[in-house]
Amino acid sequence: MSSRRNFLKKITTTAGAFTFLPLTSSLFAREAEEKMQIFQALNPDEATTDEDFWSWVKEQYTVSPNLLYLNNGGVCPQPKVVQDAHIRFYQFCNEGPSHFMWRILDEGRESLRGKLAELAGCSAEEIAINRNATEGLNTVIFGLNLKAGDEVVLTRQDYPNMINAWKQREKRDGIKLVWLNLNLPEENEDKIVEQYISAFTSKTKIVHVTHLINWCGQILPIKKIADEAHKRGIEVIGDGAHTFAHFEFKIPDLGCDYFATSLHKWLCAPFGSGMLWIKKEKIKNVWALLSNNEPDGTDIRKFESLGTRSFASEMAIGNAVDFHNIIGSARKEQRLRYLTDYWNNAVSDIKKVSFLQPKNKKAYCAISNIAIEGKNPGDVSTALMNKYKIHTVAIDWENIHGVRVTPNVYTSVKDLDRLVAAIREIAK
Repeated sequence: MSSRRNFLKKITTTAGAFTFLPLTSSLFAREAEEKMQIFQALNPDEATTDEDFWSWVKEQYTVSPNLLYLNNGGVCPQPKVVQDAHIRFYQFCNEGPSHFMWRILDEGRESLRGKLAELAGCSAEEIAINRNATEGLNTVIFGLNLKAGDEVVLTRQDYPNMINAWKQREKRDGIKLVWLNLNLPEENEDKIVEQYISAFTSKTKIVHVTHLINWCGQILPIKKIADEAHKRGIEVIGDGAHTFAHFEFKIPDLGCDYFATSLHKWLCAPFGSGMLWIKKEKIKNVWALLSNNEPDGTDIRKFESLGTRSFASEMAIGNAVDFHNIIGSARKEQRLRYLTDYWNNAVSDIKKVSFLQPKNKKAYCAISNIAIEGKNPGDVSTALMNKYKIHTVAIDWENIHGVRVTPNVYTSVKDLDRLVAAIREIAK
């Protein structure tokens, strides 16, 4: 009981590199601190290829040894310390739900908010903790004051949940959706920017930009698009479902007015955890999706009126941030690019294989999409699973048709050798 009473004190006074790990796994926190110090002493090239360190990272995950999981573009597994924290907090809540959820764990949200804000490079007063990118983006899409005739620019390659949200506003409120059809991959980012600019008119109020196209891994030049939009008085919504904790950036530097992400993707937080960012002066312009006493107020917390939710999964987000910080955003990005380049280069000599992601280093990271001549994407994905026990996903969306492959930090070079061998056999 004493440890319960001291929860808030511990969470706000823990010293060292980590805030949340020592609360649920003090032994692992000490081991992680030692690993982090050794890893950060390496130069970037050494860190990227230090297989001893990355083997240690792999050991922290509980992914099946019998299944090669390469669909991190869908949802990522959590390190064991995150799973353990989730379970421990869940059991904690069950000792006396209304007391431990509302009076203890709920108070820890402010420390978590600050930790996420530090990683995002923004003010904690601009961060709302929610369940996924869909919830965050729907909050903005349905919360903005738009009227009949107002135009919104978006693309046919955006995520279906967001497309459907905008279609609902079109049907309900009479706004006009202006569609772009991106021809991807595209190496020249200025061509993409020009395509967006060409759709802007005096009636355009919003441009919806998917930071990374989940179907093929193309990173869009969101800052350039945002700059051009703002010149014309247009607000920018950034769909960052696949970018936060995937590669290094600070949210305010993107130039968006609104941004949302799923933390159960590349941050490897508990399933059903997400984050909404709104520029401080814009909060008042968005009505809360689930109303509270001041749905048009200026406090970011108005977007957290969800009623009873999983406090355990929320608090375990902190462990995911701590684990992410062991590696660091920049070095995580370098490792993910290294893994992508490794397997891409290993199959690049196969004439039947074509790549649907760009080659420009600024325009891709861990998500790749390949097509094999004469093979249906579904058949390739099925063969990879049934014959080789490699889990990928077939993509057939608009003008993108291939198999999406997404490794993560726990993926080894040997794992990718297994993928390469399978692709070679299928392509014969």
